[in-house]
Amino acid sequence: MISPPPRILCLTADQFPPFRVDVKVLLGDKLAKRGYRIDWILQSSVPCPSTYSCEYGGGTAHVCPTNLGTTRFARVRKHWIAVRHHWRVFALHRRERYDIVQVKDKYLGALFGLLACWLYGGQFVFWLSFPFPEESIAGARAGTARYPLIYLLRGHLLAFLQYRIIMRFAKHIVVQSEKMKSDVAGQGVLASKLYPVPMGIRLEDFKELRDGINLQPGAPRNLLYLGAIDLQRHIDFLVRVLALVKDRHPDVVLYIVGGSNDRRARELIEEEARRLGLEQSVILTGQIDRAQALKFVSQADVCLSPYYPSFILNSTSPTKLIEYMAMRKAVIANDHPEQQLVIRESGGGLCVPYDEQSFAEAADRLLS
Repeated sequence: MISPPPRILCLTADQFPPFRVDVKVLLGDKLAKRGYRIDWILQSSVPCPSTYSCEYGGGTAHVCPTNLGTTRFARVRKHWIAVRHHWRVFALHRRERYDIVQVKDKYLGALFGLLACWLYGGQFVFWLSFPFPEESIAGARAGTARYPLIYLLRGHLLAFLQYRIIMRFAKHIVVQSEKMKSDVAGQGVLASKLYPVPMGIRLEDFKELRDGINLQPGAPRNLLYLGAIDLQRHIDFLVRVLALVKDRHPDVVLYIVGGSNDRRARELIEEEARRLGLEQSVILTGQIDRAQALKFVSQADVCLSPYYPSFILNSTSPTKLIEYMAMRKAVIANDHPEQQLVIRESGGGLCVPYDEQSFAEAADRLLS
């Protein structure tokens, strides 16, 4: 007799409805089509009057309200609403007796999930998509954090919870890359519990955009970066690359498609553009929705994927690189662990050292 697929309760930091491929496609689409029953604990991405439940991704999504305010009080209230909602893991698991309780990128939620599995049975799975403890500590030490002491304390607290409690007692742990697996194992976590699941894309989402490219005749040639512009990513690097490229291609412009929660990141890019006299050649779109962002990619001549060499970013999974390739774009990436692998195995771009001259020479080669 064939056993039915396990029943899963998933608590994730992604808001409802999820848009990230790992949650929306891998769990909510692919596993659901294979018969998995997945219930969800999520926070709404838009205002709603109260908690509600609806059918989603192979099961039921239990969605709580949010607070979209930008004040400190609004952010605290938003997190408090989410924490209260996490408590539902106990009532749901007691009633449904899930085979697996999976928590993604939520530390207090992970503690609740662990305790629920201890009380009512089932396996606890933790999914880590980013090195959050190390990010907080690095931001505090580098002076890029708004409140360095708070970020430092938070980083050490999250590291203790992650490595000494959550990962110690989790049955399985999903990580973002092979590099993250080795980093986490280096903290004393059993490598046999770690499963790398790199981010990806759904090719069907790109077909219409890819086949509908319509470049304007006579438009300036352009370089494009798609992604976050947080301070730790040092995207002002690309402004200096542009300055070098303009020596050979005076008409080229740089599009930076993405945003940041920290206005200082955008200000740093704008200051560098002013310093180099490139204000008219650097276009920042700010945060826009994914469909609009991909339309910008469809018009790009050369797409850029720089990852600043750091412990935090070296373990990430380069989704933008795969998105560029799905749009049939010329790509320049630096020698980041996952990017090297993708470029080497696909032959779909140029992989160069992380320095301005190397990026500029690669851009000149592709533009020429």
